[in-house]
Amino acid sequence: MAFLNHRISAIVIALIIIFLSFATPSFAEKVTFVKEYTYQASELDSKASCRTISLEMVKRLLLEELGTYLMAETEVKDFRLTKDKVVMLTAGIVQTEILNEKWDGEKYYLKARIKADPNEVVAVVDRLRKDTQKSKELEDVKKKADEAFKEIRELKKEIGKLKMDKQALEKYKKAVDTLAAKEWLDKGFELLATLKYKDAINAFAKAIELDPQYARAYYNRGLAYFTLGNYHRAIKDYTKAIEIDPQFALAYIDRGRAYGQSGNFQQAIKDYTKAIELVPQEAVAYSNRGGIYYNLGNYREAISDYTNAIEIDPQEARAYSSRGLMYFETGNYHDAIKDYTKAIELDPQNELSYLVRGAAYAGVKNYQQAIKDYDKAIELDSQDSLAYAARGDAYAHSGNYQKAIKDYDKAIELDSNEAGAYDGRGHAYEKLGKHQQAVADFKKAARLGNKNAQDFLRKQGIEW
Repeated sequence: MAFLNHRISAIVIALIIIFLSFATPSFAEKVTFVKEYTYQASELDSKASCRTISLEMVKRLLLEELGTYLMAETEVKDFRLTKDKVVMLTAGIVQTEILNEKWDGEKYYLKARIKADPNEVVAVVDRLRKDTQKSKELEDVKKKADEAFKEIRELKKEIGKLKMDKQALEKYKKAVDTLAAKEWLDKGFELLATLKYKDAINAFAKAIELDPQYARAYYNRGLAYFTLGNYHRAIKDYTKAIEIDPQFALAYIDRGRAYGQSGNFQQAIKDYTKAIELVPQEAVAYSNRGGIYYNLGNYREAISDYTNAIEIDPQEARAYSSRGLMYFETGNYHDAIKDYTKAIELDPQNELSYLVRGAAYAGVKNYQQAIKDYDKAIELDSQDSLAYAARGDAYAHSGNYQKAIKDYDKAIELDSNEAGAYDGRGHAYEKLGKHQQAVADFKKAARLGNKNAQDFLRKQGIEW
């Protein structure tokens, strides 16, 4: 089973959090809402500012109508959310399509619509309401836009009452730019949701150009860079977001992830620790820090962090499977089995959970149960060479060498470099008295770096 332990140890358990990637395919009919809005320009406005304000207003009208529908016709009504909260959470989930727009020099007219699959929207709202950090981010975005609107209204009231000075005009422009930046932020969210990361980066860059102090724009551009594997740029953007908003816990969490992927584990731990200091009930920060401790071989601290994550969120399957892996690696197979059993209960379609629980059962010599778990793992992923090799190992330990060889054959067919399968098949052939075939497999395994095969051949005085 040594080859299995080694392979499982190499599995990186990463929690990748991409904003608005929660929706699942649905074939329900979409609902459509259409709204119109006309904005009367003031002496302070240009065509561009009129369009920015009109677009934000028509979006708000559409989201209000969608929120009313969700509260009345879907299970959102059972979530115990205010309508304002529902409207806030749906912002960015659905795309606004402009149907018509006109500008006559005095008024800007916009007609727009949104189409939404209620099932998808409800699923996202449900997840977002449980994600306190993402909810806070959306609240901050809305608050920033609300403040800009308030500034615009107050400055417009001054027209006619007194002469507008340069400072007031600059304030007005800044407020409008804030709304324009939000428009690009919303566009970036939509692009992230459709996996168009390079386009999302450009959209967030536009938001930053309009509002250089927009922490959320830097943060989300960092997410896009991270997903593309550009960890250096991601760290740079997360750092800027933190400089602007030192209380931005999610930026610390995701910068920690970027540092972790870059191999800077100590800095990653510092960031996760800071996030926990800011938000002590943030399970993700504990889970991610646990993963770093695991990479450092500090299983005690890793188990402690996963335990904290479970206490905060007892329904998080990944925390159980991650802690189970720690128990497995330290030889505590019984606790590993308990954790993976819970993980499977919460997420019965996770092939890896069956695979590792099977290995834990094999660790306590319960090979029949191990085989059942490997069967399930193969059912979920019939192309996983490791699952066949592991089941072959369990069959071999049970004395069923013919079935073991069949599984090793399949593992090698799927992955010709699966050294453990060659080694296992070699031992099975040896047990059946097929020494020549066994030696051929041991040589192949040894050349692929399998230490067990190398030791066996060395004892036999055979070169490989």
